[in-house]
Amino acid sequence: MNKLKANTSWKYQLLAIKIVFTLLLIAAHALLYAQVQLPKVFSNNMVLQRDLDIPVWGTADPGAQITVELGAHRIKTITAEDGKWLLHMPGMPAGGPHSMKVYEGAQSQPVVVFNDVLMGDVWLASGQSNMEWQVQQSMNAAREIKNADYPAIRYFNVPHAMETGPQNDVKGGSWIALDSVSVKTASAVAYFFARDLQAELDVPIGILQATWGGTPVEAWTSREQLLSSPITHNRVLQNDSVTEDHFIKDSLDLERFWKIVYNPQHNTHKTIPGKSFNDSKWPQLNMPVTLKDMDMPPYEGMVWLRKTISIPSSMSGKGLSIHLGHPEMNYSLYFNGKEIAKTIWNASPTHHYSIPAKLVKEGKNVIAVRMAFLWEGGGFNPPAEEMFVTDGNSRISLAGPWKYMKDLEPAIPTIKNYHKYPTYLYNAMINPVIPYGIRGFIWYQGEDNVSAPQDYRTLFPMLISDWRIRWKQGYLPFLYVQLANYMEQKAEPAESNWAALREAQAMALAQPNTAMASIIDVGEADDIHPKNKQEVGRRLALLAKNMVYNKPVQAYGPLYQSAEIAGDQVKINFTETGSGLATRGNGQLKGFAIAGSDGKFYWANAAIDGNGVIVSSEKVKKPVAVRYAWADNPDANLINNEGLPAVPFRTDNWSITNDE
Repeated sequence: MNKLKANTSWKYQLLAIKIVFTLLLIAAHALLYAQVQLPKVFSNNMVLQRDLDIPVWGTADPGAQITVELGAHRIKTITAEDGKWLLHMPGMPAGGPHSMKVYEGAQSQPVVVFNDVLMGDVWLASGQSNMEWQVQQSMNAAREIKNADYPAIRYFNVPHAMETGPQNDVKGGSWIALDSVSVKTASAVAYFFARDLQAELDVPIGILQATWGGTPVEAWTSREQLLSSPITHNRVLQNDSVTEDHFIKDSLDLERFWKIVYNPQHNTHKTIPGKSFNDSKWPQLNMPVTLKDMDMPPYEGMVWLRKTISIPSSMSGKGLSIHLGHPEMNYSLYFNGKEIAKTIWNASPTHHYSIPAKLVKEGKNVIAVRMAFLWEGGGFNPPAEEMFVTDGNSRISLAGPWKYMKDLEPAIPTIKNYHKYPTYLYNAMINPVIPYGIRGFIWYQGEDNVSAPQDYRTLFPMLISDWRIRWKQGYLPFLYVQLANYMEQKAEPAESNWAALREAQAMALAQPNTAMASIIDVGEADDIHPKNKQEVGRRLALLAKNMVYNKPVQAYGPLYQSAEIAGDQVKINFTETGSGLATRGNGQLKGFAIAGSDGKFYWANAAIDGNGVIVSSEKVKKPVAVRYAWADNPDANLINNEGLPAVPFRTDNWSITNDE
């Protein structure tokens, strides 16, 4: 009997423990669910959009009363059945600092407090690598960083993330005031844009940065918009099978990818660079040459290159300087078996290196390069005269025959690059910050769409419309950068996908409340990331001052208006001529090409005539078309007296295909 009572007592105790434990779990879950939360885009030091009903949103327990206090205003709302809530605070003028307090129910103490809140203008800065390019990577970086002290400029950097469906919050981040520490990693274009505006307007400026290098416009656009276009409809549906596991595997593959790129495998670095290594059976090619010009199919992986040079007695035992011209990024350089240099992606090397005197011997010396051939890149770009070894007096050319061999190391894994997939960046990096109050957008992207410029005519306006619809602030100003000049200059007029993409960008000006900054004079032939981001930011700021803030500034370079054919001449008329047309450098006007009905373009003679330019060529007696700056990297110099370049254009509507 006692034993029965004991067993019964034990069972009741166990049941009681289970009940208490269950109740604790329920209470803990309820407490967690009921906790008032706001997205991470709300934080201390944030800038809220002035003179606008300010959207504030978050989650809490269903049916809970939420009160937000900002300045003299207190606004209440009730959470929906899913726990979500949204309210709008009355607009406030520029200034601060303020505190934003969030209360739940009848509580007298706030459950969330944000301090040092400024009212100003907030701009969303987005795009690919040229918008992501940091201040510390840009021109005069050390000076710019040292002089950065702008407590009224705040920025929020949305972390890289990709998702198959729209998210409610970003992965991390907080608002930061810009100083000599925090400015280093900020978007250079956005920073210089904000700095210029802040000096002009004397109001706080917030930059909400959402960028990712090497991404197409489709990645930043919503699923609904992309499904509406035959260009992207099927691609979006095909990607529906992608899961989080695919992202994880791709991330692991990417880690292994870069491990191979930066770390020689199979001890190749201990044997191949040496003087005694036998490369007699290796194939040969003539440098400088790029991958697409080599006698080998498209290839991704590590390639070893070797060149034997003969050092005369006059250079023996001397420290040398080696100049590699313009090799592909991600390479290691060896001289007689010793590593001289190793580049890292985005490190912007000079490609000039010193060779210690102790390595330099009379007679046979071996230069070896371990190079990553990635994304159809690889090899040494021209010009040949920039590839040499010198002691300061004599010079040995490195152009000409080199030996090469691929597949000496493990194959690098194939990367799916899911960050390029349609909608995935919109889902993770744009949707979570909607509908944060903003003044407008600044955008720098297009390089990743150059292979299909015709499609960009549709896809870019779709993004503009998509974002405006989502933010529900009407035709928000959309300021964007036209692609810079890039790659080698061509001796004769030719088709160009870069020119066609620029044309697609210019066509987006037909969308209301848009403006485009031309930087056709800012680019660099051998670098897709021009360093002069100060000028890019300044030109975007000019557009904002003119279109958004109604300041009397010249914001555009000359824009094509019309063409008048008279005999063997064509008169090109321009708008946005400012105080007059001019040529940069005051030299001969360059960049114009002219064609007859056969479609063959020739470089033209061009002369300024009032607000227009007269174009002609002895080779074209009956002209029908004119193009200006229609090239990857045009040699063009028409400007207005305010120094802004003429925007590239063509008068024809002929089919444009790059037959390179």
